[in-house]
Amino acid sequence: MKVLVIRFSSIGDIVLTTPVVRCIKNQIPNVQVHYLTKYSFKAVTEYNPYVDQFFYYKNSIAELIRELKKEKYDYVVDLHKNFRSYRIRMSLQTRVLTYKKESIRKFLLTRFRINIMRERHIVLRNLDAVRRLGVTDDGGGLDYFISQKEQLKNSDIPASHSMGYVAFVIGGSYFTKKLPIIKMKEICRELKYPLILIGDTDDAIEGSVIAEVDPVKIYNACGKFTINESADIVRNAKLVISHDTGLQYIASAFNKTTIAIWGGTSPRLDVEPFYGERFLSRQTQLPYENVIVDTLSCQPCSNFGLAKCPLGHFRCMRDQDVLKIVAIAHNRLNIK
Repeated sequence: MKVLVIRFSSIGDIVLTTPVVRCIKNQIPNVQVHYLTKYSFKAVTEYNPYVDQFFYYKNSIAELIRELKKEKYDYVVDLHKNFRSYRIRMSLQTRVLTYKKESIRKFLLTRFRINIMRERHIVLRNLDAVRRLGVTDDGGGLDYFISQKEQLKNSDIPASHSMGYVAFVIGGSYFTKKLPIIKMKEICRELKYPLILIGDTDDAIEGSVIAEVDPVKIYNACGKFTINESADIVRNAKLVISHDTGLQYIASAFNKTTIAIWGGTSPRLDVEPFYGERFLSRQTQLPYENVIVDTLSCQPCSNFGLAKCPLGHFRCMRDQDVLKIVAIAHNRLNIK
């Protein structure tokens, strides 16, 4: 059997499909698993040992379809469900499996605050898509793989952080998913533990401003490392504090204790940190905590985040209790 799994973007959503890939590979004898995503996310996928062949969409959808037709797939597992993935699966003329997208329920929640979500995590809905193949959840959680050449050396981070640090993911793809700088500075000021700030080049200036709170305790790594090197920083952290972004799910893949900070989006959209049952069964408490201003009638306002607060007040992030976040971190780090 030959199966093509499609998920074009983004980092977090791709990571959330990894249990499907692993379970198909491990549970179907002699199966070949191929994976299609955007070329810009090649680094996120290319080291996954459960994938036999990768295809990357870059410029021409017609050329990509010609290449895919040569493979003669038995099934296409569409975990994106947009116009592009629909065009591909129609062109391949084979059996298609898809997940339940819950678009209407999400629209009602974000637009009218009518919550009729099924409370079934997106990872489990992805796995539901392949149930017809006899594939079930193996309890292994998420996967993320880093090549040895992209694993950090001791010299890549300050000696002051070599005995342990908190990884603070300050980036976010949209304004409404990020704490204001003043809030992030307060967290770093109050937290009694070395911190490494993680983000891309767009976050570097903000990282520098935040690091000025204490240049010895805080190391600004924003824009200095690749996505996989940043993932390795997360992998080696004692604790991860993160906005709703891809590295939050990478932290889950490494079974890291995580504080997830929510603004315009919400775990009620079935996207909170996800850990496999095999790991959870060995824990005395959940390995993550969601931090959210849950008294707002306007929250969540979107599925993916927005460029600005629709109502202008941005209370979902401005009203976040910094001391509560710090207290959770200290408790998890056993700091009195």
